[in-house]
Amino acid sequence: MKINFTKMHGLGNDFILIDCIKQKLKTRDSELKGLSRKLCHRRFGIGADQILLLYPSRAADFRMRIFNADGSEVEMCGNGIRCLAKHIWSRRLSRKTTLNIETQAGIIKPQRKGKLVSVDMGEPVFEPERIPIKIQDTRYRMQDNRASCIVYPASKPIIDYPLKIKDREFKITCVSMGNPHAVIVVDNVMDFPVTYYGPLLEIHEIFPKRTNVEFIEILNPSEIRMRVWERGSGETMACGTGASAVAVASSLKGLTKKNVTVHLAGGDLVIEWAKDNHVYMTGPAEEVFTGQVDIDFKGQFDV
Repeated sequence: MKINFTKMHGLGNDFILIDCIKQKLKTRDSELKGLSRKLCHRRFGIGADQILLLYPSRAADFRMRIFNADGSEVEMCGNGIRCLAKHIWSRRLSRKTTLNIETQAGIIKPQRKGKLVSVDMGEPVFEPERIPIKIQDTRYRMQDNRASCIVYPASKPIIDYPLKIKDREFKITCVSMGNPHAVIVVDNVMDFPVTYYGPLLEIHEIFPKRTNVEFIEILNPSEIRMRVWERGSGETMACGTGASAVAVASSLKGLTKKNVTVHLAGGDLVIEWAKDNHVYMTGPAEEVFTGQVDIDFKGQFDV
């Protein structure tokens, strides 16, 4: 099977975009997982953090599916949806300046802003069961001379929750932007061992669906420096949902304003947590090259 693809990136967070509208990709989910592992491999494949699949939608203008480099499917990707929107506009698949894209995280709305793309990322989610994260408050209270355990309130944001990993205790602030995030403030993020602690935090037992982990350094009330360990992809140069979660978490902690610039390895994203409680992310999306890959779904392919 010959598949046409477009290689794209948002601030170095790179993707293999496959247009399943112009070409039919008749494969099972298990084959898509294998396809993602093969194509994203940086030695034996094209090389990418994720593959993006563009489909028609009955509920919106288009539908997007996202598979990580390890083959796992995820709900949402901020940099990915900017690239998907750029592809739609550059191929003239829609003349709308604001698109409705169906994702596993709901309908997401990217908007053309000159050479940049602004995305309404929706409202942040704080409820533990919806992030999801499984924790309990270990405090006790006396009631009628009996001790009773206080379960962590379902509506209470998880701010600076202590979590010990190996030799270190972290204070994590958790939020979902359609996918789970754990945000941690450190003193010097550039020297921090992200590749050591990132994978340990990602798979910790309190995260039933694993988690993305953002390590951040607060530069001033309007600027944050961030490194990210992405669930299923490892450390990447940028993460749009991660930058959105970071802006929300740092504002919740009283460390920044609600409109911030997040500095990532691949460049900057502007994030606004607006008065309507929606988070708006603005940044670039670039096309790198197009190509064709021949897949036989038996472990072999030619580019």
